Amino acid sequence: MNLPADHIRLLFGLKMRQMRIDRGLSVSELAQQAGLSVSYVTEIEKGRKYPKADKISALANAMQVDYDTLVSLKLSKKLEPISDLLRSKFLTEIPLELFGIDPSDLLELLAEAPAKVSAMIRTFMDIALSYNMSVERLYLTMLRSYQEMHDNYFPDIETEAERFLSEFTASGQAVGEALLVNLLKTRYDVHIEFFDPLTQPELGSLRSVFRPEHRRLYLNVSLTTEQRSFILAREVGFHYLSLKNRPYTYSWVEAESFEQILNNYKASYFAGAILIRRDVLVDKLTALFARDTWSNDAFLQLITDFGSTPERFFYRLSNVLPSHFGIDQLFFYRFNHTVGQTTFQLTKEMHLSRQQGPRGIVDEHFCRRWIAWTILQELQSLQQKGFDGTLCRAQLSEYADSGLQFLIISVAHPFQPQFQQNISVSMCFAVNDALKSKMNFMNKPSADIPFRVVNEACERCGIFDCRERVAAPIVLQKKRQFAGMKKAMEKLK
Repeated sequence: MNLPADHIRLLFGLKMRQMRIDRGLSVSELAQQAGLSVSYVTEIEKGRKYPKADKISALANAMQVDYDTLVSLKLSKKLEPISDLLRSKFLTEIPLELFGIDPSDLLELLAEAPAKVSAMIRTFMDIALSYNMSVERLYLTMLRSYQEMHDNYFPDIETEAERFLSEFTASGQAVGEALLVNLLKTRYDVHIEFFDPLTQPELGSLRSVFRPEHRRLYLNVSLTTEQRSFILAREVGFHYLSLKNRPYTYSWVEAESFEQILNNYKASYFAGAILIRRDVLVDKLTALFARDTWSNDAFLQLITDFGSTPERFFYRLSNVLPSHFGIDQLFFYRFNHTVGQTTFQLTKEMHLSRQQGPRGIVDEHFCRRWIAWTILQELQSLQQKGFDGTLCRAQLSEYADSGLQFLIISVAHPFQPQFQQNISVSMCFAVNDALKSKMNFMNKPSADIPFRVVNEACERCGIFDCRERVAAPIVLQKKRQFAGMKKAMEKLK
């Protein structure tokens, strides 16, 4: 595998530094014995310089090692994790600048404290292996962090969406499927065809496949109108934004690079922005928030008016609420549930709030008092009676331990009816002055928004008379046992 020149310089510098330390030489002693300046040797060890052959030979002689041993890119066991990192795609594919990290600063850190950084990298790798973290999952986790850093609002994509709308639609006009199909065909030479998962079951989990060599976009015939419109808008986004490196399936089978994941997000963001116009959404939200009481039906109608899926609508809310309403303490999550089962799978989450909120918990049971689960249970019960629609529910939740309050709006609907799969998507807002100043109904307690005391997980919950509990509070018990032990030790004094 070919390595970039800066990585080769760093590997050489790390190896030379480790050899010098192993032989008990200081930088000045090595420089003197090799006939080089101290500053030059220091630059080599930090990965800033790569010496010429005669200087490498002098350094090798000074440390009493073979020339070939010194120039070999093989590192000692202690530095192997850094070698693995540099040989991986991480530093070349991840645009560190997106996270405010200068790649040269990272290399400097590796050079300054290689043993400590090596141990940290090994720890992260072991954690990833322990939880079977795939490359795709790592990329998606990094993307989510990128979204959270920017409050999931990107003005440059919003500007491109506004330019598209002014170019192809009238003021306030919605983007329809016919316009998207026509643009793909006439402007981008992309033709639409369909595949049937009944005759091609291997493709059943895919919503679309793009074949660049044929300029064909294949759509799953089972898609809803809302799903189809989004995929068409996303495809337009790839071409309109000139995003070349991209996944060709939705949802993708595998990701070849972080750039693919990022470009997929940009095209998806663009699609949401042209399908749910920012100016129209802001007006409608302002009217909804001005109501004296909360209405589940009014919120569902708003989603219907935009021809959107609940998940896509919530995502668009996460773009607009922080930037236009100052409501930035919020988080989003999605749960899948198979009818008849008592388990719930957290399949997507995004936190713009720095406060508590349900996060991915390993080997623990989420508090069953959250509306995201109770709405799925209610939907299951209604479906047994013939209901096949969508539910919306709101809840004011207060954490038993901290007293922090959240307004949660949750929508549940069938996700994969053929597999009896339902889904709930929820947006949670930290209850604070900013929220109350924008949502008038929050200032007038109403039976339309039930109140419940909640917690994070059964294993760490002290509500012992909870009827919804599905596991013992073992984490809490261990915490209290440890606190008791500490008090007992203090009394020994």
